[in-house]
Amino acid sequence: MSKKEIASQARNDKNTTTLHYPLKTNKLPITPNAIPQKNSNFIPSNNKQQHMKTHHTIIIAGAGGIAEAVGLLLMEWSEVHPTLFIGDRIPEKAKKVAEWIAAGTTKPCSVQDFHLDENNLTDEMKVLFDEGDIILDCLPGSQAPRIAQFAKDFHMHYANLTEYVAETEAIIALAKEAKTGFVLQTGLAPGYIDLLAHGLFQQFCKDFGVEKVDKLEFKVGALTNHAVAPHYYGFTWSPVGVATEYLKDTIVLRDYKKTTLPSLSERATILIDGTAYEEDLTSGGAADLPDALSGKVRSLDYKTLRHPGHYAWIAEQLTNSDKSDEAIKVLQQKMEAIIPHIEDDQIVLYAAVEGKDASGTLRRREIAKKIVSQKVGNHQLRAIQTTTAAPLAQAAQLLLEGSLSGVILQSQIDSEIFLNGNYVVKVYGKV
Repeated sequence: MSKKEIASQARNDKNTTTLHYPLKTNKLPITPNAIPQKNSNFIPSNNKQQHMKTHHTIIIAGAGGIAEAVGLLLMEWSEVHPTLFIGDRIPEKAKKVAEWIAAGTTKPCSVQDFHLDENNLTDEMKVLFDEGDIILDCLPGSQAPRIAQFAKDFHMHYANLTEYVAETEAIIALAKEAKTGFVLQTGLAPGYIDLLAHGLFQQFCKDFGVEKVDKLEFKVGALTNHAVAPHYYGFTWSPVGVATEYLKDTIVLRDYKKTTLPSLSERATILIDGTAYEEDLTSGGAADLPDALSGKVRSLDYKTLRHPGHYAWIAEQLTNSDKSDEAIKVLQQKMEAIIPHIEDDQIVLYAAVEGKDASGTLRRREIAKKIVSQKVGNHQLRAIQTTTAAPLAQAAQLLLEGSLSGVILQSQIDSEIFLNGNYVVKVYGKV
């Protein structure tokens, strides 16, 4: 459905309310008990996704490493190249990213920067939002409800990356009856890893004639190639994101029921392709799978992979700490004081399903991948950039060239189609 058709339908819908922004917008209240609404408008399984085949106007909110990466991927790997607008609260950063994308692509491109005011809805923003078909939200998770509200009000599709639970619930509440589609948590973790795990579960049940399994495990590590004492770590992505996932509670399934556990409370060692890693529970990575698979999986959890020794060092930093926002800030400061930022990175991911087949034989299926730096156009992108940006670009295609509306959570996406989509396969390979 085109944007004009969506807007026309919204105007004709007597139940649709048009919002008019004051000079300064109010922050959207968080709705912690919002219930995910199932969406039945899925792309049929015979509609294989390839390249972006029509022209679209895409707005990218944010001007960090993921924003620049998704912009470059869309330019390089789309059959019909989109028009891009890069917005950030700091105009100079938006301009720098727009110039970086233009310099990096080998294809004809149209990319412009704009000032995305963090408090107001400016005239410039109104004009661009009227023109936009979709917003790809690469801003910090705290900003997600505000950007999603813009998407709803201006009849744009929306996709984001954040693992923040409260903000995700707020968007679910505001977008459940939207005329456009809202794909949430569609990066690496949450995102790709959840679709990989869900697809494993579905295929296991189909192949072995069962409806329930004992375990569904999925793990991701954004790691440096080397690690030194005492922290055995290097920042390859947002320090505040790391601190947050270490301190916020995680949602899991235990005995087939959804429950909450403290992050960093189940440390263990795992061998992946012969290399030893440490794993532990962290928040946000499970997306909506605990809700979708409740009653079907005895034990389900997401864990973050680290080099051995890192979690013991973190435990020392957290002595006598609580889980407040202030504690997150303190941990971030402690980490940033000693842990360096490192450009050379790798992504290690692992998913496994285990259970008995129809005859009672215990079975296990596993998938492991290691993703390294990759050249796209004229630029060399870090592994964390490509692995996060590719699912976001794939979500954009899903929305722009499908007929989805309302909230689309990770469990509601066709895993086979998405994981073998054009943007995703170029980074992760086929499943």
